[in-house]
Amino acid sequence: MNEWFKKFFKTIKEKWAKWTKVQKGILIGIFVVVIVAIVLLITLSSRQTSVRLFNSPVTDQTKQGQILDYLSEHHVNAYATSDGYIYVDDAKTAEKYQSMLVADQLVPTEINPYDLWKTDRFSISDFQENKVNWKQTIERQLKQRLEALPDIRLANVTVALPEDSLFASTQKMTTASVTLFAAYGREDVLSSKKKVQGLQNLIKKSVEGLTDEGITILNGDTLEEINDFAGMEESEAVEITEKQQKLIRKKETEYSNQVLEQLAGTFGRDRVRITSMKIEMDQSKQTVQEKKYSGVTIKPDNPDTPYDDSEIRDNLVLSFEEINNVFEGTGYNPEGPSGVQGQNPAVYSDASNLIGRETRSSIKQNNALNEQNIYKEVAPQIDRVTLAVNIDGTWKRKYDEEGHLLFTMENGIQREYTPISKEDLDSALELVRAAVGYDRSRGDSVVVTNIAFDRSEQFAAEDEAERKKIATRRTIFFVSIGLILVLIAFILIRLISREIERRRRLREEELLRKQQAEREAALWEAKEKGMEVTMSVEERKRAELQENAIAMAKEHPEDVAMLIRTWLTEE
Repeated sequence: MNEWFKKFFKTIKEKWAKWTKVQKGILIGIFVVVIVAIVLLITLSSRQTSVRLFNSPVTDQTKQGQILDYLSEHHVNAYATSDGYIYVDDAKTAEKYQSMLVADQLVPTEINPYDLWKTDRFSISDFQENKVNWKQTIERQLKQRLEALPDIRLANVTVALPEDSLFASTQKMTTASVTLFAAYGREDVLSSKKKVQGLQNLIKKSVEGLTDEGITILNGDTLEEINDFAGMEESEAVEITEKQQKLIRKKETEYSNQVLEQLAGTFGRDRVRITSMKIEMDQSKQTVQEKKYSGVTIKPDNPDTPYDDSEIRDNLVLSFEEINNVFEGTGYNPEGPSGVQGQNPAVYSDASNLIGRETRSSIKQNNALNEQNIYKEVAPQIDRVTLAVNIDGTWKRKYDEEGHLLFTMENGIQREYTPISKEDLDSALELVRAAVGYDRSRGDSVVVTNIAFDRSEQFAAEDEAERKKIATRRTIFFVSIGLILVLIAFILIRLISREIERRRRLREEELLRKQQAEREAALWEAKEKGMEVTMSVEERKRAELQENAIAMAKEHPEDVAMLIRTWLTEE
């Protein structure tokens, strides 16, 4: 066998050595394509397809939209087909959110709750499975569904299924006892009435014949019954009262902000104060039924005209009937058969030959009215608004004719107060009434006053800041004067010292010039007398430097001037 493998690999190597680079590349490409195809086939075949959220379609578009929105809020990929089925990514997600949707009462009424479990109905016959297994299946499935909720860590379920009775009146009630342990960090879920009601609804829909009265839910940590909603009425009343007060405070804050926004743009935020804001609200729910009659509009008002050109009638005539009857002649007085004395009293007999006149008139008219039947629920509504706003006037500082601030004897700034005019107060009152929806018929009270604010602390701070500013300006002024004086003194000292140095240098130059002149005169005199003069080395160097300097000054006067200026600057 080993020899066969050796021979096989040897043959492949020989053929591989004979192939060209193109052939080798084609063979490698074929192997790569085959390997990629196998990997893709395995990946696609192992990928799990979408699963249905419910076994039944959701035909109600409103419910379907609510379910999709709920799943989207929980970041779940879901979509609905044209026939109403909702699909999610996997079975685990479907199992989890089936329970959450039932707990939040978002499952449509047309969906059978037993379809949620994607198993046959639990009410199977005894031929398929005995009652014990049926009960265990119910408990196991309900336990799994409860533990699939993110708020529940552990659930223990016990269901009691009574024997079927011949008569409904003697049929015993199905009961379920559920003990729940909240997830860590979510212990408050078992104290929320809304959450507990959702859990109770989930349990009720999981067992056929189970009602709210037959469900007992216990908190596994405290062993308290958490679905006893009758005992929660007092705490709910307190919560409702707190919510009502919170709503009133929210309305008061909202109205206060509206008033401040309206007045701040005109008077400034610092000049407006809301001294009192109170809203009385009726928090009770009321169902109001009204019937209103109004005129019939023949022609509506044209909004483009500055006047009301509508035509409204009190009513429209649907039918009209007028009857007029006139009778004139003797009265009709029956006497009975011939030869028989009449039975009428004497007074009618005596009036039988009198001539009379009778006129009857009647009018029947049916009118059409504009009738409105209004049915509405009113809750909550504002009964009364009480608002008091105070606006401060303006304060202006006093200045003298030269533009300087005037101060009092206590070294405070003099100010003049200007109150708000009556026209501005009336305008502000209209703005405030519009902002809070003033309604005189319900007894609203809105008051806008102009009382000067107590700004003593503010003025004291401003006065202190102004005094510090004046003192700072004076300090800067005197320091500047001192610096200027010092600078002037420095400049004068510098000029005097430079002048003294200049004069000293001039004296030295004059002395050197005289000495040079005397030396030159002595040399000249000795030369004239024929005397041989011998100059020292220093004198010869000095003479050469002097001649070179004179020559350079004649050839380059600008450079010499710059050199002299540099010397003077350094000195």
